[in-house]
Amino acid sequence: MIHIAETVAVGSVEGFLGTEDLDRLAAMMNDFLTEETRVRFGTQRATSIHEIPGHSTERAMAVYEPAGRIEVPRIPDNAEQLLQQAFDRARTALSRVMPSITTCRPWTYIEYGPGQHITGHLDGIAPDPLAWPRQIAGISVVIHKAETGGAFYVESTSSDRLWNAHMDHDAQRHGYAGGMWLAHDGADHSADWYTAMPRTRWSVSPAPGTALLYGSQLTHGTEPVTRGRVAKFISWLIAEKS
Repeated sequence: MIHIAETVAVGSVEGFLGTEDLDRLAAMMNDFLTEETRVRFGTQRATSIHEIPGHSTERAMAVYEPAGRIEVPRIPDNAEQLLQQAFDRARTALSRVMPSITTCRPWTYIEYGPGQHITGHLDGIAPDPLAWPRQIAGISVVIHKAETGGAFYVESTSSDRLWNAHMDHDAQRHGYAGGMWLAHDGADHSADWYTAMPRTRWSVSPAPGTALLYGSQLTHGTEPVTRGRVAKFISWLIAEKS
């Protein structure tokens, strides 16, 4: 059963990647990201992992990453394998915070330079939260920190405006624990109701190799980088129908 606490939780796995893993991943991505490839996945990129229903990809990119970023949605196979092995090693620690997680989706490489950031948003459980699989949380692992700026944050709120539906009597039939709440679609900076909703920000700058976990119904984003660059891998932790 999926409990609402999993979808609004935060957590960390220190040592998710060791020093050797970090060095190997940095080398893999340095080899992959030639000057031409960096342009193709950066300033010339016309696709995004983010979507806003009813809007173009260009609009989604403007809302989520207004100053751009490098985004590689399919990383080299050897990097994917290394990160999935790290996920397998961390399963016990992950299950203490989010016990319904069964699988880690393929990883994406992200890089932010000066002025670049991701705006606050919710990932959501699924386009249809009654369908399977369901996103329980995001996971982010920094492999290179910025000199200044670029902190990751989550935002909590007590506002009723965030929530769309309260599941009670039929929650267990759909694989949720009793009393499950589901957040509104479109919880991002394209929606006036969302930008106006009061929130409290909690920021963190984790050590390279530490995995951050953030529930799928929890606002998250990053502060703009002011000097240097941030390089990280992100993915989503899901629950499959048993």
